[in-house]
Amino acid sequence: MTQGDLARPVADLVPVSCSDVASVAGPLLVVRGARGVGWDEFAVVEVDDGPSRHGLVLEVDEDLAVVQVLEGTAGLAPGRVAVGFTGRPMHVPVGTGWLGRVCNGRGEPLDGGPPVYDVREAPTAGWPLNPVHRDRPRQPVETGVSAIDALMTLVRGQKLPIFSSPGLPHLRLATQIAAQATAGAESFRVVFAGMGLPHADLAFVRDALEERSAAGELVMLLNAADDPVIERLLTPRIALTVAEDLAFTHGFHVLVVLCDITSYCEALREVSAARQEIPARRAYPGYLYSDLASLYERCGRVVGRDGSVTLLPVLTMPGGDITHPVPDLTGYITEGQVVLSPDLQARGVYPPIDVLSSLSRLMRAGVGRDRTREDHLDVAAQALAALARARQTAELAELVGPAALDRTDRLYLEYRTALEQGVLHQGVRERRPVATTLDLLWRSLATLPRRELTMLDAALVERYLPAGPPAEVGS
Repeated sequence: MTQGDLARPVADLVPVSCSDVASVAGPLLVVRGARGVGWDEFAVVEVDDGPSRHGLVLEVDEDLAVVQVLEGTAGLAPGRVAVGFTGRPMHVPVGTGWLGRVCNGRGEPLDGGPPVYDVREAPTAGWPLNPVHRDRPRQPVETGVSAIDALMTLVRGQKLPIFSSPGLPHLRLATQIAAQATAGAESFRVVFAGMGLPHADLAFVRDALEERSAAGELVMLLNAADDPVIERLLTPRIALTVAEDLAFTHGFHVLVVLCDITSYCEALREVSAARQEIPARRAYPGYLYSDLASLYERCGRVVGRDGSVTLLPVLTMPGGDITHPVPDLTGYITEGQVVLSPDLQARGVYPPIDVLSSLSRLMRAGVGRDRTREDHLDVAAQALAALARARQTAELAELVGPAALDRTDRLYLEYRTALEQGVLHQGVRERRPVATTLDLLWRSLATLPRRELTMLDAALVERYLPAGPPAEVGS
């Protein structure tokens, strides 16, 4: 059901209409006489003394249909309700009219503006994309966050999740990326979908993204924690439907930020329980993997089309458990991960990204000469290798004491501090160009003797490495 549908007579929409409501239980209506109705069909719930409501068909058994009402069933009673079925899954209007708008999880305005209308509609489930028509990701998305841009570069058309734990600033990082990401000089737009967020977090998101939204470069779909659960399942699908049209019809490079996928999966588990489906691992439905894939695989690039859809899903790991079904299955589908670290958070580093646990599998396709800079891959590899040794040295120092370390090991400890404070740490509203980030990376490496920079070509070292203090420069 689209917003355009809401303005049209119900009789024009519904080939099947039933007034025999058998029962009302929680958010569910059980309707008799619903022959010819299909699963996932959208419905209009007509109330005798109130505005119409809307629902989704969860289950069909002969002439019985179970309908989950998006607005809830408060005030509904058998005999005072008629349900009309639209004969199709949910559709939404698509087009550039979404840009600059703030809507709830169903796409209804929260900004005081009129409903979003357009002459074209698209199903929220999306259209299957032939794998042969997919194009390889090749260009970077500049997030303005040094840790990501330098060491796990996000590439247009990639799906790169952020793995977080409760209490870490994943929402702040997601909004910062949504507020400042670009695709160079090319047309770039952002779709931000919040799912199950408390009202304080919704207010934070709206404030953080207000400038970009006012510029007509961003779409916000915000589902509150107290909104209907079924709406939470629609929110990412509406966001991706809008993004696909902006990308493949209008030629924009679109970044879709989904926060929080764990809330989405919990809603899926609740709806599965309402359907009385057999639970799988940790009570999630057995189709959790395929359901997540139906979201994640909607990003990418299409041969012959100028635009792209890049996906940045954010998910919280209950108890910090990366083997939890949500992060575990997400890792199988996506192309890397950005992992937030409680240890870095405790040391005052923002964003607290654990770069040794993080990875972008498509980074090599999106950086280098004519994309970012010729030294990008080499200096990133050297920085990570040096950090790995620095962490080993720090563990050794805890056992034997810093005084027992030789001079080179002490320099590695200085390098770790220089990297964390000079490169990884930045302000919550600070946007760093990629060139600036790479220069900072070289500056942190300057704390090490040159003989330790074994992964860097001598010509790159001569060109980019700043001169360090005489006591720190090796032979």
